[in-house]
Amino acid sequence: MKADTQTIDILLLGSGGREHALAAKLAASPRAGKLYIAPGNGGTASCGENVVLDDCDPAAVAAFAQSHGCGLVVIGPEAPLVAGVADAVRAAGIPCFGPGAEGAQMEGSKLFSKQLMERAGIPTAAYGSFTDEASALAYVREQGAPLVVKADGLAAGKGVIVATELEQAEEAVRECFGGTFGDAGNTVVIEEMLVGPECSLLAFTDGKTVRPMATSQDHKRALEGDKGPNTGGMGVYSPVPIVTDEEHATMVKVMEQTVAELAAEGIDYRGCLYGGFMLTPAGPKVLEFNARFGDPETQVVLPRLKNDLVEVMLACANCELDQIELDWRDEWAVAVVLTSAGYPGSYEKGKVITGIEDAEAMENVTVYHAGTAVVDGQLVTNGGRVLAVTALGDTFENARNLVYEACEKIDFEGKTLRHDIGLRALRGRDAWDA
Repeated sequence: MKADTQTIDILLLGSGGREHALAAKLAASPRAGKLYIAPGNGGTASCGENVVLDDCDPAAVAAFAQSHGCGLVVIGPEAPLVAGVADAVRAAGIPCFGPGAEGAQMEGSKLFSKQLMERAGIPTAAYGSFTDEASALAYVREQGAPLVVKADGLAAGKGVIVATELEQAEEAVRECFGGTFGDAGNTVVIEEMLVGPECSLLAFTDGKTVRPMATSQDHKRALEGDKGPNTGGMGVYSPVPIVTDEEHATMVKVMEQTVAELAAEGIDYRGCLYGGFMLTPAGPKVLEFNARFGDPETQVVLPRLKNDLVEVMLACANCELDQIELDWRDEWAVAVVLTSAGYPGSYEKGKVITGIEDAEAMENVTVYHAGTAVVDGQLVTNGGRVLAVTALGDTFENARNLVYEACEKIDFEGKTLRHDIGLRALRGRDAWDA
């Protein structure tokens, strides 16, 4: 690929911790001109210009990108992808990182994703899919617990209920059909419960070539010891030390098979494909696919990437990814998410945040803003997941110790965090069988 040194203006959509991590990495590129973030948050404002724009309005996004001369549009969250924003941007002749609406169904519909995996022969949990409560409840009773109940559509990472008891599974079905997850629960997918450690593998793809990123492992449950309700993610680390070479090769092959199946079915998939895997005794199986970077996985994966992110994303957008090889730093990365009291339930906003400068003054520590805003010149909480604190270290233990030291320097009323992020990985594979 010819080394292009021309700078381009970039539009990044989204407002979470993932977007702050993307914005920081994009802004660091010598290719980056002006960076617009829509709508952004209190942290992205230091990487570029936060702009008011409905990120789920395809015509508005395409018009903004055109009128501002953007040479690349990067779509962070899932909702704009499912809404077809990438299709509109590409139709306007602008390179875009993110799949079109059809490819985004990999995340937008659990059923679409399961059926595609079936056609491609990809290892995943056995399942049933239902559009009415009575037949779903009958299936649950026939199968017995444990089961995993999933709202089919987008539910911000919260529409998955792991039910170890029959009553929990029945309650989850009633919640989905009762409207807890809105339209996302109109179709319900019920799966066998796979056992083993989880592992996320994100990959860049241009629809033909697949370049896997470093492995990472999220902690979804709200409370220590992996208890409590599912969240968008409470902490994460990269790479995952317990993954064997054989398991890694299997996961990469699955990602390649999936992209090949999408292409064979005429679906143009350019962007990030995120595979959520369970490392079962029978080998890695897919729990779910997402159509974008993970949050908080991005906050540990991108700091370890040596490549120029603008170049990689342009290669994906322009179907030239075969000309790029990814290069990774050797350090470990651990991130801990600081949340508002009450999350993932209801929580208060507007609490003043202090100590970020002290944390960032520490070597190898970065604080990514997620649910923050600047109000009257003060940085305040503006969401459930407020900040993701990331530390790099030459050993897993050092990175982990450093991140918790940094977390202590940051304060806001109701600050909540898990203190056991990464502990099981330190204890090795047996910790998952305990």
